Amino acid sequence: MRMVDLIQKKRDGKELSSEEIGFIIEGYTKGEIPDYQVSALAMAIFFRDMTDRERADLTMAMVHSGETIDLSEIEGVKVDKHSTGGVGDTTTLVLAPLVAALGIPVAKMSGRGLGHTGGTIDKLEAISGFHVEISKEEFVKLVNEHKIAVIGQSGNLTPADKKLYALRDVTATVNSIPLIASSIMSKKIAAGADAIVLDVKTGAGAFMKSVDDAKELAQAMVRIGNNVGRKTMAVISDMSQPLGLAIGNSLEVKEAIDTLKGQGPKDLEELCFALGRQMVFLAGKAASLEEAEEKLKEVIANGKALEKFREFIANQGGDPSVVDHPEKLPQAAFLIEVPAKTDGVVAEIVADEIGTAAMLLGAGRATKESEIDLAVGLMLNKKVGDAVKAGESLVTIHANRENVQEVVDMIYANIRIADQAEAPVLIYGTVTE
Repeated sequence: MRMVDLIQKKRDGKELSSEEIGFIIEGYTKGEIPDYQVSALAMAIFFRDMTDRERADLTMAMVHSGETIDLSEIEGVKVDKHSTGGVGDTTTLVLAPLVAALGIPVAKMSGRGLGHTGGTIDKLEAISGFHVEISKEEFVKLVNEHKIAVIGQSGNLTPADKKLYALRDVTATVNSIPLIASSIMSKKIAAGADAIVLDVKTGAGAFMKSVDDAKELAQAMVRIGNNVGRKTMAVISDMSQPLGLAIGNSLEVKEAIDTLKGQGPKDLEELCFALGRQMVFLAGKAASLEEAEEKLKEVIANGKALEKFREFIANQGGDPSVVDHPEKLPQAAFLIEVPAKTDGVVAEIVADEIGTAAMLLGAGRATKESEIDLAVGLMLNKKVGDAVKAGESLVTIHANRENVQEVVDMIYANIRIADQAEAPVLIYGTVTE
């Protein structure tokens, strides 16, 4: 096989065979096929698309380019959840103990975050003593005995995807549905899940800005998952404004605790039930999505979900007393209110810009080398559709420095108050096949 012939074949809109896709990914991973040829292929895919079979083959070729995680020693159906990213997205912190409280194994491999706030691991490390540096054997043992554990991402998972992603970033081919879908799904499949629930975001704070694009991506990923033998479902959810009220690591841990008590923000709670019921259904613990949601509500009401969170924290070296005493989480030195300048209704909170304001405080990383301040962040006191009076606080800034004028200016520039407005739709639909 010659790479130039395969580029030409895709350029002309023809289908690549499984063997040809395997040849490309293997050769590129080993450094035998140069960047410029894979760049040309990525552009051909961008314009010519791929069939469902090609997408599934590309995904599995990337899965097999590195190590895979074998979770077969863990009893039961392992269901993983993936979000395409957003601002104030605390769902994993709530869903992991919530679903585990129903006896469903949650074997979570998470990373550290670049961007507005830390990743799931950074957030959990706001809890004193909590750590994810555990052996594979300990990880499997914890999930079998307690149904929940989180471990750091393996370095050699899907190396082909890492190379291809970096290339797409500099060749204007990031926004290709087959390339995005196979990238996300390859990581989830390599991490050993039997079933996958996807939270595909749309809006200002999301990668997919329009609902139609988010639906197309969700359908592509669900089809890949089901075509390679992983039961897969997706929810399309709004990220035009931040999810919940908290943006920042320890602030989001407290919000997760409140939600597990049944006292969390309504939008975060609604999305957790929408994703959680799919996880419970795919794990075979409920005959319908409605029954699954009832079971989730029950473990919140009877305190079992909160108890599972305590147990999870203690098992990984953390201080479980933070569940009852969240003031033990890292606290910022300064609380600064951002008052509304006029009466009206909150008409817009631009999610990604508000997320950037939190990052400027130190809540997230601008580069991989950046240090995160786990105490800082923003608490929204109003959401889109809420009435507000002049002088009432829109946002509380949690900062470890007194001068945060650039953050205040950014908040004012990205929260719009109008005469009237309605809260946005939170869930635009679900994709099951």
